[in-house]
Amino acid sequence: MNLTHHFLIAMPGVEDASFSRSVVYLCEHSERGALGLIINKPTPISLEGLFEKVDLSLGREDLTLQPVFQGGPVQTERGFVLHEAMRGPQESEDESPYASTMTIPGGLEMTTSKDVLEALAHGAGPRRVLVTLGYSAWGEGQLESELAENSWLTVGADVSVIFETPVQERYDRALGLLGLQSWMLSPEAGHA
Repeated sequence: MNLTHHFLIAMPGVEDASFSRSVVYLCEHSERGALGLIINKPTPISLEGLFEKVDLSLGREDLTLQPVFQGGPVQTERGFVLHEAMRGPQESEDESPYASTMTIPGGLEMTTSKDVLEALAHGAGPRRVLVTLGYSAWGEGQLESELAENSWLTVGADVSVIFETPVQERYDRALGLLGLQSWMLSPEAGHA
């Protein structure tokens, strides 16, 4: 099972404050574990505010008021930028113009280096971005165990949920990809 480029949708019984009603975009999933970013838990910090904290001025008015998200409980002091793949005509599919970048099947990349922020400060960079503080991680077999316990629903990711859907609607939109609505879910795990 490889759930890279999928959403994890928290079931109602998930009580951990970090993950309750969360939608996690999985950037990587392998036999070694999984890494993802929560896409529907904004922090009080705007991108403009984040840029001020790292001594840059945001050169993109379209991103000024966009919130920075709580990506998960791991390394919450570190920034992660989920964005559309940035490739020039001479670059192969495996190359990114930014250092420390993970290429994700599905046309997205996740970058942890400051150079993507510097590009945005100069009015360039990827057109669509989602910036988080922290990330979510599962060790070997841990996510599979949580899936077996009915803690999460999974569905192939739709990038419009990440970049175009209002934050407060992302949980319901992700459920909608499965043909579900939140009222249909029970907090009790069922086992036949």
